[in-house]
Amino acid sequence: MKSAVTICLVPEARQGPFVFHEGLEPACRDAASLGFDGVELFPASSADVADPEVRRLLAAHGLGLAAVGTGAGWVQQGLHLVHPDAAVRRRARDFISAIIDAAGSLGAPVILGSMQGRSSGEVPREQALGLLTDALGDLGGHAARHGQVLLYEPLNRYETDLFNRQAEAAAFLETAALPHVKLLCDLFHMNIEEADVAGAVAACGRHVGHVHWADSNRRAVGFGHIEPASVVAALRTIGYEGYLSAEVFPLPTADAAARRTIMSIRQHQVI
Repeated sequence: MKSAVTICLVPEARQGPFVFHEGLEPACRDAASLGFDGVELFPASSADVADPEVRRLLAAHGLGLAAVGTGAGWVQQGLHLVHPDAAVRRRARDFISAIIDAAGSLGAPVILGSMQGRSSGEVPREQALGLLTDALGDLGGHAARHGQVLLYEPLNRYETDLFNRQAEAAAFLETAALPHVKLLCDLFHMNIEEADVAGAVAACGRHVGHVHWADSNRRAVGFGHIEPASVVAALRTIGYEGYLSAEVFPLPTADAAARRTIMSIRQHQVI
């Protein structure tokens, strides 16, 4: 398994759960100096990812690109994939597709989290699931053309009503025949929704494609009450070799959150 830390490039998301907010260059420098294997980007658009500086800085600091988020489409423009307006849904797909192209050129997968949306009075849940299935099929196929998967993140009940639990999402991927879509297991969301976080990870097996290494309070692991040893054991059981990425608040400071993250990963002999 590999370690990663999040970098936010979206001013409107400064209060969000990302460790570094002060620019790509200092964040890459700090991530490398602390011993992280890679970084996860939260860009404003595909242009942030396609910027040649991204490739240069990753190479200069010996970092991998763990994944790229798409949530700015929701934060800045209110876009999501089950919106009642077909034109908005189309813009959402185009926004995500462009990020898939940019991330794919750097060998990284893309995350679908908040842009999945939620049902509404105009779009009941069953209809929303149909829209989601179609979008995941399209976007997953697009990712596959870059040799990547699309990472679908079940969120907690306060953020979506589509899928909140990992097993339900995994069953959905099976039923809908979405081979190019993997699950993002976010320990913060799972702490809210799962009776047994480690058990839920183990049950998903081959569907697990990425892990957000976060504690129960969305701070760095070790500042809450998640049991990381059991999660690591579950990940080893399923043969997971991907990233543990810290999508956490920069508390008490960004440096402290990053240091606590890498310490927690090393403590459990993951790297």
